[in-house]
Amino acid sequence: MSVLSSKEHQVSLLCPVCETGVLSDFRQFSGQRYLRCGQCQATLLAPECRLPEDQERSVYELHNNQPDDPGYRRFLAKLSEPLLKKLSPVSHGLDFGCGPGPALAEMLKECGHTVALYDHFFYPDADTLEQAYDFITCTEVVEHLFRPAEVFRLLNQLLRPGGWLAIMTCFQTDDARFEHWHYRRDPTHVVFYREQTFTWLARHYGWQLEIPAKDVVLIRKPG
Repeated sequence: MSVLSSKEHQVSLLCPVCETGVLSDFRQFSGQRYLRCGQCQATLLAPECRLPEDQERSVYELHNNQPDDPGYRRFLAKLSEPLLKKLSPVSHGLDFGCGPGPALAEMLKECGHTVALYDHFFYPDADTLEQAYDFITCTEVVEHLFRPAEVFRLLNQLLRPGGWLAIMTCFQTDDARFEHWHYRRDPTHVVFYREQTFTWLARHYGWQLEIPAKDVVLIRKPG
């Protein structure tokens, strides 16, 4: 899914996820250089290896994630089912980085909720980033972020006290398999999170963290 992007390609020693840890060289494969944060344990593609914005969008346009696709809905249900158990009736949410086919938003609407859409490329409505929400979903989004800390701050601001942030991304767990990991081989994936990364973020923002299923994070903003 595509989201906030950046043309900024400056090398920084500070991790763009936690903004406190120092990045160090981790691995290099076929000219792709990866860095590891010593604080939050995130792994990142070096900025000079990222795709230009036009090529990034071209990859997203190849995705065939249709709202009526039963297989895609089953995939998204891994996040929607535990999230729906947390929501009050007729909650108002935001599907952040929804991509060209906002299937998750349709699934949540079918359950009685209202859902706004935002995507840097496909639904660039800045007005949606000026509202407050009972829940925010980010499915297959956070691995694309050039400046994740800025986005996490934004989402925290948009979320009402007591609201839920639901994230789906494939956790990076095995360094030995990193080179051949399918998730790494997607050229638009630039950040890889561990469970420790989300634990750090929850502690930093004062969030309550749950991991109800593999690669799914539910975060509650206290209040």
